[in-house]
Amino acid sequence: MSTEVRVPTLGESVTEATVATWFKNPGDRVEVDEMLCELETDKVTVEVPSPAAGTMGEIVAAEGETVGVDALLATISEGGEAAAPAPAAKPAEAAASSDTGEAIDVMVPTLGESVTEATVSTWFKQVGDTVAQDEMLCELETDKVSVEVPAPAAGTITEILAKEGDTVEASAKLAIMTSGSGAVATKPAAAPAAAPAAAATGKDVEDAPAAKKLMAEKGISADQVTGSGRDGRIMKEDVLKAVTAPAAAAAPAAAPRAPVHADDAAREERVKMTRLRQTIAKRLKDSQNTAAMLTTYNEVDMTEVMALRNEYKDLFLKKHGVKLGFMSFFTKACVHALKEIPEVNAEIDGTDVVYKNFVHMGIAAGTPTGLVVPVIRDADAMSFADIEKAIAEKGARARDGKLSMAEMQGGTFTISNGGVYGSLMSSPILNPPQSGILGMHKIQDRPMAIKGQVVIRPMMYLALSYDHRIVDGKGAVTFLVRVKEALEDPRRLLMDL
Repeated sequence: MSTEVRVPTLGESVTEATVATWFKNPGDRVEVDEMLCELETDKVTVEVPSPAAGTMGEIVAAEGETVGVDALLATISEGGEAAAPAPAAKPAEAAASSDTGEAIDVMVPTLGESVTEATVSTWFKQVGDTVAQDEMLCELETDKVSVEVPAPAAGTITEILAKEGDTVEASAKLAIMTSGSGAVATKPAAAPAAAPAAAATGKDVEDAPAAKKLMAEKGISADQVTGSGRDGRIMKEDVLKAVTAPAAAAAPAAAPRAPVHADDAAREERVKMTRLRQTIAKRLKDSQNTAAMLTTYNEVDMTEVMALRNEYKDLFLKKHGVKLGFMSFFTKACVHALKEIPEVNAEIDGTDVVYKNFVHMGIAAGTPTGLVVPVIRDADAMSFADIEKAIAEKGARARDGKLSMAEMQGGTFTISNGGVYGSLMSSPILNPPQSGILGMHKIQDRPMAIKGQVVIRPMMYLALSYDHRIVDGKGAVTFLVRVKEALEDPRRLLMDL
């Protein structure tokens, strides 16, 4: 039985499209909803999924052809009987599949909103390994979080399609398993590597027709555009980005590295930055380039907070099942100050100032792979116990690399505690698009003049970095003074003073 693959509805007023890329060839095995080809209209790029499982038959519309709505693109022979030469060339795989069960695809899981690709960082299993259902197969790294990929079923790894270091798109196929416990893969080691090698060397990819037309119209060459399509193919939107990008974006490139002595070079180790580290670096530099960032400092006497904590920590732990730390005091103090100085909790959107009538508190946390900022939503409506529980739970998930995208988005203000590492003084960098970040530091006994006498007090330096475009110096200083007052006399928090 044959199934037709036709051009889907392209949208209002769009009557035709150009076939940009075919991901499958005649004879290839395809699954339901697996991407067959990509069409490009004058407005959007449209992916065409397979309407049925089977084998690719004839491709009617080749790459570069213009097709109308509902036009025939290709045919699919349903079932496995129409297998072309490709499956026949893999007798060992076919035998393993027929003996032990059906082939199961291991796909890239949902990566989260706005995340379109990931890097395969580690494979825990090899071809031929037997795995149990939900056993971890590999780990992916996005520009924000690490994602573990569990086995969708019990069986044997028969083929690994994406090797360590490969960049894969959302919903891409990572590996193939054979269900059952006795399957043994006998694929030659060279086979999986052959395809990526060909793709890497075959830089002769044809750019999308609409992209070439637009480049000709705008008078720019292909080497001025970064392609986002398959194998680096330049798409129409890539050309538009290159045309509309501000001139400043292309100006300052990183200075070339100074020459290194041969003896020193032999003792160096060069390691590629992780995607998370690259994103951290980019965001922090963007923050410096965008915001008019300034930092104001103060110091707080921690005597009263420490006394209150010591007095109630055992009772607090017994009742709430979580330790009473300093972060809940600082969170409460910041919420208190943000109510009085709302611009520190606001953000700039073009020529508008967006004031937030809520506080989603970002709590910066160090992890083995880099700094992440999980967000405690509606912290202004939470109790001390709720805040401590949320911080403990988010911190544990951050260290395990299990934070979701949603848990790190939407923050309105951030607290960063460098004191846990021994920092005495620092200037934190804003977390865009936020306008303020509080830096906590080490508690250190210092001699202080109190009522005409020198006494030893546990002191902490506080630093507030803020965006001077929206927050004036008076507001920033007042905010920090209110935080100081609330911590030096915690009863003010209860009285809302």
